[in-house]
Amino acid sequence: MKVTLQKITKTPLDFELKSDEITFKGYLEYHTGKLILLKAKISGFLIKDCDICADEFKLSVDENVEFFICDGIYENAHDVELDIVEVLDGVVDMEELLGSEIELIKSDYHSCENCNKIK
Repeated sequence: MKVTLQKITKTPLDFELKSDEITFKGYLEYHTGKLILLKAKISGFLIKDCDICADEFKLSVDENVEFFICDGIYENAHDVELDIVEVLDGVVDMEELLGSEIELIKSDYHSCENCNKIK
C-alpha cells in the first residue's frame, strides 16, 4: 500500500495492513510543515529465534507506534520529540514501514517460554 503524502490532510487517513499473523492498524494525519503524523498499533504474532537457546518460538506483539513522516529532508530534527522518517519521492510505502517496525521488534532481546522459566 503506497500513500501519496500530498493527499494527507488534517482529517485522519485510516489504514490497516496484514502480514502473516501481524496487523498494522492506525492513521496518518497532517501535522505541520512537511510533517505527517503516523499513529498505529502493531499486534499479532511473529516467528522469532530465542536469544538464549536459539529455538524458534511465536512472539506475541502488541506495540504502539508513533512517529512523523517528512515529505523530503527535515532540517530541524532537534525541534521534534518523535522519530522522523524521511520520504524523498512524496510517496510512503506502508508495507516497507511495517517491515522496518517488525525488524525493530525482532532486534530486541526475546526468549522463549522454556528459557523464561529457567531465569
